[in-house]
Amino acid sequence: MSDLSSFPITTRWPAQHPDRIQLYSLPTPNGVKVSIMLEETGLAYEPHTIDFGTDDQKTPEFLSLNPNGKIPAIIDPDGPGGSPLGLFESGAILQYLAEKTGRFLPTDPARRWQTIQWVHFQMGGIGPMFGQLGFFHKFAGREYEDKRPLERYVAESKRLLSVLEARLDGRQWIMEGDYTIADIATLGWVRNLIGFYGARELVAFDELKQVPAWLERGLARPAVQRGLEIPKRP
Repeated sequence: MSDLSSFPITTRWPAQHPDRIQLYSLPTPNGVKVSIMLEETGLAYEPHTIDFGTDDQKTPEFLSLNPNGKIPAIIDPDGPGGSPLGLFESGAILQYLAEKTGRFLPTDPARRWQTIQWVHFQMGGIGPMFGQLGFFHKFAGREYEDKRPLERYVAESKRLLSVLEARLDGRQWIMEGDYTIADIATLGWVRNLIGFYGARELVAFDELKQVPAWLERGLARPAVQRGLEIPKRP
């Protein structure tokens, strides 16, 4: 039986299965990266819902695991050397789980780093820019009289999609024939942009060819379909 008592977060979200990876998350574009990865790898895990409606992410218990107060975060009871390991930041978690299982990250050094660079492309570009577009198009930002911020993020989102479109030309996945953590990191954000954010027409999504086909391939994967619903929203 694994002992996770050194992690204060487990006092608020007790582990029913302490021998499994503990996932603290919500099915947002960042959150589903990790739940999809866990489903794809088949690793045993226990999900815990972090309810933004009650500011769970701001509680001392959650902040003890992620001082940045963002989801997702995990505890792996069987971390390096067999000791429990807590991790936050979705990109770091994806890379950790890939290296732990030997899956979805090429072993060839050059292809490995190329994959990681596309994960960072999502982390530093697609995520922040799509998120800002969502704020100014769907949420409180849409009430702003000054539409220049929305126009900026629409333009930047379209530019990022064009980069992805060019990368996918002649490729099934971001890394040619290999489905990797680069795809896992990006799928939920593109889905969210045209779905939940309602920006399909705004970014001229249907004028693209490669990205929609790639998104359809990704969403057809059973593990992706499961991961998109984990953890259940409150």
